[in-house]
Amino acid sequence: MAKKLSLSDDQAIELAELFRLVGDASRLKIVVVCLEKPHCVSEIATKTGLSPSLVSHHLRLLRAARMLRANRRGKQVFYVATDEHVQCVITDMVAHITEGADG
Repeated sequence: MAKKLSLSDDQAIELAELFRLVGDASRLKIVVVCLEKPHCVSEIATKTGLSPSLVSHHLRLLRAARMLRANRRGKQVFYVATDEHVQCVITDMVAHITEGADG
């Protein structure tokens, strides 16, 4: 049985903003790259085909929305999904759009 959900107006606005953020294909690709393990900006740029400056811009927005977190190692900063909630939402949606794609 599905759990009954309810949202306050503020929560609905915050959730809509999260969906708007990942509604951008570039930001979504960045989040997907960062699901499994931390990556630095140059790695993310290479894997997504985006410029490092554009990746940095998107990372700032994704961090502010708490989709990704940053960990500094020496002079480099590595980005990874904030928690398993982010991983589950993105992984489930990818599975949803790819199911039936093979058949």
